[in-house]
Amino acid sequence: MLTKADLQRLRSLREKKIREELGRFVVEGEKVVGELLAMNFPLVEIYATAAWPESQRANVVRLSEQEMARVTHLPAPSSVLAVGQITRTPLPPGALSHGLTLALDGVQDPGNVGTLLRIADWFACDRVLLSPDCADLFHQKVIDASKGSFARVPVHTVELAAALATIASTVPVLGCELKGDDVHTLPPLRDAVIVIGSEGRGLSAAVAARVTRRVTIPRFGGAESLNAAVAAAIVCDNLRRTAPR
Repeated sequence: MLTKADLQRLRSLREKKIREELGRFVVEGEKVVGELLAMNFPLVEIYATAAWPESQRANVVRLSEQEMARVTHLPAPSSVLAVGQITRTPLPPGALSHGLTLALDGVQDPGNVGTLLRIADWFACDRVLLSPDCADLFHQKVIDASKGSFARVPVHTVELAAALATIASTVPVLGCELKGDDVHTLPPLRDAVIVIGSEGRGLSAAVAARVTRRVTIPRFGGAESLNAAVAAAIVCDNLRRTAPR
């Protein structure tokens, strides 16, 4: 049974300001909550209806379907809603000079950010960087679109231009733009940073100044552009396909 205070608190977590103040965020859905439980992710509260197969867990607060409909952050309520603890990990010094990094420059659509996290997880990127003007990592739509990948890939929110300035000169910073080198001509790369710009304006001027090579995906049809997540997947695929094992 939910108290009025519990109801207000869970609903208020839709707002970034409240999430930051309380250090909490919401996760919904049987699959993603199940994945998080399997990896021992720090879930501090779990609410579920009788329809959730694991609703008899000792630490689960049982809700009616009507109560779940009042607290859900989704258009249609799931059978389980969990509250996680927000943790933000600083970017280790020198980290960008090793491995594959996916950097997001002002990607503001939460669904795109979540999908990009899923792509980074699929291609085993070592980390994802979010500029401060990206969609919040703990936004419900980011969590939902990532399908659990937000908990598997190290994510750091940083001033992107400043972070890129610390990279060793031997590591390419690849900026995805409409005008650039054909991505299929890239040499094998084990270490690289892939920078994806915002949906509307592309790369910011400060970040673009740190790009060492601009790459593009050849266009054969009439579409004006590609979705940011689609573009990132194609670039990651090329780097993983050609990189030495």
